[in-house]
Amino acid sequence: MKFFWKYYFPALYGLAIYSTIRLLLDTVTGMKFWERPLWLNITEVLYCIVIAYLFIYSQRYLYRYFDSRWPDLKDHKKRLLRELTYVCLFSILFHNVFLVPLPALTDDGLQWFDVADVNVIPLLYALIYYGVSRSKTYLEAYVDNRTRLQQVMNDRLQAELKFLKAQLHPHFIFNALNTIYFQMDEDVSAAKKSVEQFSELLRYQLYDQQQTVSVRHEIQYLHSFINLQKVRASDKLQLDVHFDPELYDQQVYPLLLFPLVENAFKYVGGEYRLSIRATLKGNRICFTVENNIPGSHVPRKAGGIGLENLKRRLELLYTDKHTFTINKTENTFKVELSIPAVPVAYQIQEAE
Repeated sequence: MKFFWKYYFPALYGLAIYSTIRLLLDTVTGMKFWERPLWLNITEVLYCIVIAYLFIYSQRYLYRYFDSRWPDLKDHKKRLLRELTYVCLFSILFHNVFLVPLPALTDDGLQWFDVADVNVIPLLYALIYYGVSRSKTYLEAYVDNRTRLQQVMNDRLQAELKFLKAQLHPHFIFNALNTIYFQMDEDVSAAKKSVEQFSELLRYQLYDQQQTVSVRHEIQYLHSFINLQKVRASDKLQLDVHFDPELYDQQVYPLLLFPLVENAFKYVGGEYRLSIRATLKGNRICFTVENNIPGSHVPRKAGGIGLENLKRRLELLYTDKHTFTINKTENTFKVELSIPAVPVAYQIQEAE
């Protein structure tokens, strides 16, 4: 294909220009070109073909000049206008220099319609050739810019997700270490068990925040966290935990449910009731956490940065595919999260 465009196309281009000009001239003047001397027609055709090679190669040189002069395609409209201006001016100048003498030296000499045809017809062909030949360059540049933009967006989202993940750790680590510290004086074996649970929690937090895991792993993580929190919780705590076994074979992004549970343990008070429930409803995973709060003593923004981070992560990971609601009364604080259920088998099939 490259061989054709380089060696054969210019000849066809010149022949097309000559045929169009000849047709218009004969229509206007009533001349019949086949009645002219054969050598004259052949000479004109060969001349136009040679000029076409020179013009096409000059155009390609102009394109290389454009690419080197204006490599940035951000302002593509301005660049396109510049290129078209250069192409038009070059085409008019080139064809007036090389083609106008042709009708001036043949037939009945140079007429006004000769000048019009020699300027208009080649210019139209030059613009068509420009559109066809440059469309690939602009399309590749557009695709490249879109790819770069998408990569920048992905890098930004990954950085933001890592930042949000990092914010989960400090408060949780502080509380866990504080709990283990006081256990050391009262029950060493219990402290050892807490350390083991704590290490499991930290290990789970190393999961990539953009790679899904089975809900079974997420629930195991929550159980470890809940057991660790029971140690430091008040004896008044009335805990109700239910995880639907049908969820175990579903997929979810790690640590999405954790901020809800951590927030509930942090602010539970009043009658000290805390309910944690996860169920599978159709093709949705529904997670609900409800806890009593100590009336007017609860902070105005119960949950603080944890729930705000969760909202942002949900926007990044489940854009327009999740629901997240918060209902606060005088004595209770309830959050409900619903996200798409994706079976493990589907994930494996998609990866293959």
